[in-house]
Amino acid sequence: MGDHKEQPLRVGAAVRRRRRALELTLAVVAERSGLSVPFLSQIENERARPSRSSLEKVADALRTTAVELLAAADPACSVDVVRADATEPPPDEPRVRSLIRGHQQLHAMEFTGDHDAGREFQHRNDELMYVADGAVEIEAEGRAHRLGRGDTLYLTGGVRHRWRATVPDTRVIVVAVAEHIEAVQDGRR
Repeated sequence: MGDHKEQPLRVGAAVRRRRRALELTLAVVAERSGLSVPFLSQIENERARPSRSSLEKVADALRTTAVELLAAADPACSVDVVRADATEPPPDEPRVRSLIRGHQQLHAMEFTGDHDAGREFQHRNDELMYVADGAVEIEAEGRAHRLGRGDTLYLTGGVRHRWRATVPDTRVIVVAVAEHIEAVQDGRR
């Protein structure tokens, strides 16, 4: 009771809405993402579920993030319990798990294991990174920050950053103000 429906998120409608809002054809998104038009059509029509890597390629082609597409996939709920995954991922397999479903004002993701250290991020709104287990190195504003278990790093919107796990089985929780929210800016920005 109180649990959101127990089924995987479906992102096809979110991908289609974003593509149409940008007035892009499937062919343009295919060219930008390196994925085929038929595969993108299957995603939009919920006949195929993209891998994390494919979803990131689609998000990049649509000038958004995979987190935004996932957030737009489910209707908002006032109360939603997200259960821990009962299946153990294969050893040394990185994993990303959304901690909040739906189109909300916040996004929260749990990253377990290694992360694509070469991928640079820049979000419109503020973000908080919390190291639940292990250790990470975060490059932001030209400086490297080493964080261990229990440490947090706060990034204001617009800060370019990248990060990587420095020990196996690292778990990082990332909480961010959603991209669709117009955050109030103070005099410091």
